[in-house]
Amino acid sequence: MTWVNQSLSTEFVFLAYPTHLELQVLVFLGISLVYTMILTGNILIVAAIQMEARLHTPMYYLLDSLSIVEIWYTATVVPHILVNTMKRHKAITLLGCATQMLFFIGLGSTDCFLLAVMAYDRYVVICSPLQYLLIMTQKFCVNLVVASMVIGFILSLQLVAFIFHLPFCHSRGIEHFFCDVPPVIRLTCTHTHLHELSVLVAGTLAIAFTFLLIAISYALIAIAVLSIHSTSGRRRAFSTCSSHLMVVLLQYGCCVFMYLRPNSSYSPKQDQLLSLVYILGTPLLNPLIYTLRNSEVKGALRSIITRNVFSKKSCP
Repeated sequence: MTWVNQSLSTEFVFLAYPTHLELQVLVFLGISLVYTMILTGNILIVAAIQMEARLHTPMYYLLDSLSIVEIWYTATVVPHILVNTMKRHKAITLLGCATQMLFFIGLGSTDCFLLAVMAYDRYVVICSPLQYLLIMTQKFCVNLVVASMVIGFILSLQLVAFIFHLPFCHSRGIEHFFCDVPPVIRLTCTHTHLHELSVLVAGTLAIAFTFLLIAISYALIAIAVLSIHSTSGRRRAFSTCSSHLMVVLLQYGCCVFMYLRPNSSYSPKQDQLLSLVYILGTPLLNPLIYTLRNSEVKGALRSIITRNVFSKKSCP
């Protein structure tokens, strides 16, 4: 659909929300609780890293960037889902849908590239520990984060521009909670292999390519770890990667199933449940893993809380 021939105020209606009031309230409370935990966990990680000097290292700078991206990533869709859950008319304009998809795909792609950058960081620290600070300089880390965001939004912009310049049919009901690529592209009237190919190319660059980089990094890490003779040394090396690897497996498992598949296997109900995993589960898992399994972050949070408590007690 061209923007000239179609009004920007044209509405899409979301059809995946519950209709019974009791279920609406239950869904609203459940998502609100998880969203509060996501915000709290990621904000605590950002606060701990920025306020604690000993965490001013490349690894924690990348983790800080990942937490900030995931705060904005969930903010693009979750508040909108909460509002729509309790609204009678669950709709979004054409421009609003395109904007939501742009930021959701852009930040999601940035997330994938950051996970690849973090895997490279773990590779350097294990395979070249003596050169780690020479390679992972502050300027280099900043450039990697900026490049991840720029590439992510370029891919998103191209994909969104392609989808929203296709002709949409008269049916404007989206079988989903928000404007994601698979349910929106099914509303277009011209279903060709070109449409699937465009999604596949964007998904390959943002998901498959970054996963390949992660797989190569961890293959080299595994070779290096296996060459360590002491059991304690292997355990210590593995512990530095296990948290990141758990996040990667969940994130990419969902993304591969959602975006790197033929259109014929599309299932609205299945995708709706899966979408809740990658917009709520993964952003929640990240702060849980990096706080519960990371002694340095836990120590920094305890130190910050202790300082604040004592500073308040010392005030007259």
